Amino acid sequence: MSNDTPNPALDTQRLRHLDPDGVASQLRDVAPAEAAEALVHLTHGQVAEVMERLPEAQRAAISALGVSGLPDAGGLDFPDGSVGRLVERAPAVFGPDLRVDAAIAALRGIVAKRMVIYVFVVDAAQRLQGVVAFRELVFARPEQTLGEIMLRQPFFLRPTLTLEDAMREVVTRHYPVYPVCTDDGRLIGLVAGAVLFEQQAFEISAQAGAMVGVEREERLATPLLRSFRFRHPWLLINLLTVFLAAGVVGFFEKSIDQLVVLALFLPVLAGQCGNLGAQSLAVTLRAMTLGETRQIRVLRLALKEAGLGLLNGVLTGLLAGAAMYWLAGRDPNNSGDPLLLAAVTVAAMSIGCALSGVAGAMAPLLLKRAGADPATASAILLSTATDVLSMGLFLGLATYVVL
Repeated sequence: MSNDTPNPALDTQRLRHLDPDGVASQLRDVAPAEAAEALVHLTHGQVAEVMERLPEAQRAAISALGVSGLPDAGGLDFPDGSVGRLVERAPAVFGPDLRVDAAIAALRGIVAKRMVIYVFVVDAAQRLQGVVAFRELVFARPEQTLGEIMLRQPFFLRPTLTLEDAMREVVTRHYPVYPVCTDDGRLIGLVAGAVLFEQQAFEISAQAGAMVGVEREERLATPLLRSFRFRHPWLLINLLTVFLAAGVVGFFEKSIDQLVVLALFLPVLAGQCGNLGAQSLAVTLRAMTLGETRQIRVLRLALKEAGLGLLNGVLTGLLAGAAMYWLAGRDPNNSGDPLLLAAVTVAAMSIGCALSGVAGAMAPLLLKRAGADPATASAILLSTATDVLSMGLFLGLATYVVL
């Protein structure tokens, strides 16, 4: 396709709402220059993911163009969710012996193509020595060198740093751009602060979907069949876990036949314990995002959530127990002691809520330790755990105590 003819398929507003596979499919038959111009309208993290999905020859051709705003191809070598995926070339990199007047003359050609906020000063081995802001260049004497006016030992990010860790590093440093260096201090590029915050906001927004099995790549514009492939496996897992909960109820079928009133309170127990577990899960996920879990021992966290769940369970259990006592006393077909049934309800609600609180806090921690995404389908797994615990406790206690 000619570069002079606009490609209607490359609607940049539409591309922003496609997942990486969708963007790559739109760009596969497009000329490298046209594809590169379309990619500059995406975030750097999106560009890295799209580039991975393009044919190797096309990817190399796009990278060879050196289009301003596209991330360096080296950023593709870093793990997903790392700062290295957001790296772009630093446009103004000079040695410490360069005079101020010579640096300003060199910058005239650079600023015509790229926005320059800081000048990075490196030694012969490309190790970052300092940073010079434009203000310092304006007020410095022409004969001074960059080494004389630079800010020494500047803050920098490492490319292997996760977005969560990077956000904690920069939360008190609101700079427009951040240099990115290897462990030995070698400058490999920069990352814009706006891009860093944008990517982290996207990660946080994806957690709500991940908790119920929605892939982070799915958008509103994702094709129907691809959305089906994203969602269906988790629904199958959910079906299996529901069968597990149903098996617990089936195991106590005879008890329910003798005490029909028990069936009325199964949704009450499951819903209350499930909500409490979800609260614990939400707080733990937020703490993991902010790095707070590193400051508290796992046992202490479990004990706190167990105590909090027990306290809430006792209070709500007393209300549920009173309702059970009233219903059981009014039911002429009830063969159980209303007082015992009320006591069972209070005990099951109290213990179930305590265990659900622990399950909600431990689920994401265990997933992370296993190398999985802490938010992935947590709600599905937690729902099963709370259903089995709450209904199993309730029916088990009622069978043992009343029958």
